[in-house]
Amino acid sequence: MNGKKLLPIFVAILVAVFVAPALHAQDWVRTGTNLGVQRIRIASARFKPLNNNAQTLSFQSIFDQVLYNDLKNAGIFDVVSPSMIPPETPGTPKEIHLDQWAAAPSNAAMVAFGNIAVDGGHVTVQGYLFDAKNPQTPQILGKQYSDDAGIENTRWIAHRFADEIIERVGGGINGICETHIYYVSNHSGNKEIWVMDYDGYNAHQITHLGTISLSPRVSPDNTRVAFSSLENHKGWVIRMWSLTLNRPVRFASPGGTSISPAWSSDGTKIAFSSSRTGDNEIYTTGPDGGDLHRITAFRGPDSSPTWNPKTNSQIAWVSGRTGLPQIYTMNADGSNVLRLTDGGYATSPSWSPNGQFLTFAWNRKYGPGAPGGQDIYIMDVASRHWVQLTHEQGANDSPSWAPDNRHIVFQRDNQIWSMLADGTDQQQLTHQGSNTMPNWSWK
Repeated sequence: MNGKKLLPIFVAILVAVFVAPALHAQDWVRTGTNLGVQRIRIASARFKPLNNNAQTLSFQSIFDQVLYNDLKNAGIFDVVSPSMIPPETPGTPKEIHLDQWAAAPSNAAMVAFGNIAVDGGHVTVQGYLFDAKNPQTPQILGKQYSDDAGIENTRWIAHRFADEIIERVGGGINGICETHIYYVSNHSGNKEIWVMDYDGYNAHQITHLGTISLSPRVSPDNTRVAFSSLENHKGWVIRMWSLTLNRPVRFASPGGTSISPAWSSDGTKIAFSSSRTGDNEIYTTGPDGGDLHRITAFRGPDSSPTWNPKTNSQIAWVSGRTGLPQIYTMNADGSNVLRLTDGGYATSPSWSPNGQFLTFAWNRKYGPGAPGGQDIYIMDVASRHWVQLTHEQGANDSPSWAPDNRHIVFQRDNQIWSMLADGTDQQQLTHQGSNTMPNWSWK
């Protein structure tokens, strides 16, 4: 494999000749999806249409499919196949016969059901979650939703109901069905910033700058996107896009090549890489680019910072100070520098929401004629034990954690994929054009 093809534009300067022995892997890292706990067996009933108009029947079909997929994607459920559910369509608690759902072949522990109607330009859904093993007091959840009638609104109602279910029975952890993924796409001719729903639907372009934009990072309140962009006469700068105003807003990008921004989880700081002093170093600023602080000072390029979102007191980043790029951590003031990877070619770190893990791209056998390729790994930061999540299925890069700590999005061969944090359930989300550098929204 040609190593140069693995290099994003903004870290191409990291190429060197350092090679060292790799760390020893442990067989298993606990991520929240592989704790050995049996998944909850849940059935999603067909929602009952309350009238026979064409919109109700159409939206009911959409709602049923989205809810089923959301529960299946959650990573905590064993979802009963539609071919194994009872033929009844219960619309209200009085209409469900839990014994039929608890019995074979469904063997469901829980049942999601309800009704849907389109009337007067509005779509209304009543959704319930019942414990099929507890017929005396079965109700776990009951919700009503209403919005303007439309396909997207129907999809979002299904997402909201799924997230309610996931939070209620998944240990209080919010679901990700209402989240978004930001990424770079050339679908319109230039590399612009795009966004899509977590499941790959509703993809649309955000920026229209007519240049090259990279590394989108959405703010914790989901109102702004920071990214690096190539500007005439200035080179690579950090830019800020308001999602509420749908236009660029001020960010005081320093001189030199400035790339790879990253938000702290409290939204008060941004870290990025800049060559304003001649060598790419890590800097932090406020959200408008003010209060600039340099926090690394060592020969060799430093890039791709990511904050520990649990504490905002640590930053992981990529440095070429010993040769080939490796993953390091440090305190947010630049002290206590620790090297995590040992050998190969490691890039694109992303810190898990619980502060325990890093995920990153790593070619552990990097070099001319070397076997293997660039894959996604996770590492327990405290122990430095790691697990390989992808296995030579193309060039894998730019992983980003979902806010539920259970999912990771990444790029493979210029398309966006998602998977559970143990490497299972890999799904391709984009299919047209070149789509790279995904970033999962905070919620």
